[in-house]
Amino acid sequence: MVVDVYNMEGQKVNTVELPPSIFEAPIYLDLMHQAYVRQMANARLGTHDTRTRGEVAGGGRKPWRQKGTGRARQGSIRAAQWKGGGKVHTPHPRKYTQAMPLKMRRMALRSALSVKASEAGIVVVDELRLPEAKTRLMAQALDTLVGNASALILIPAKENYEMVIRSTSNIPDAKVLLANYLNIRDLMVFDKVVMPLSALEAINTHLG
Repeated sequence: MVVDVYNMEGQKVNTVELPPSIFEAPIYLDLMHQAYVRQMANARLGTHDTRTRGEVAGGGRKPWRQKGTGRARQGSIRAAQWKGGGKVHTPHPRKYTQAMPLKMRRMALRSALSVKASEAGIVVVDELRLPEAKTRLMAQALDTLVGNASALILIPAKENYEMVIRSTSNIPDAKVLLANYLNIRDLMVFDKVVMPLSALEAINTHLG
């Protein structure tokens, strides 16, 4: 697949062929779904906790004798049926992490990138440079390149891209991400993927 290469002013300056093994790969929706669910599950902290009857304060003495009162037998005022008592069948700390083989994760990324490419969602620029860290400059460039669409900006490394990172931090519908950290969630959330040629090479090295 051959796509146009633009400059920061939105002018076509060249063309480039996207690696077919990455951007024209078979699309496996089930793998994409599994990778997305895994990423969202692994992001959960699992720190929620509730107290059982053995953890709440009080209730050390039997409230009344076992027989002869006409009332139901009770062993503690901190049982689950009492106000302020312990909870039953409620959340406790646990891990939500899911395992997924590396080959399957990378195949899911290739499928998502292929979907983006088929929908003209890949925007390649020759260089991604800003003279200074200004949100206005980055917003103007994104408006020229992707219009009103949200944009995931891929960079090969943090070096030489400090201005781009700082200028994008205050734009709500844009995000800067290292090409090696590409993930299924960001590919699904953002409408367009903007990358310089150097980032395209990094993706080819990582997923090719």
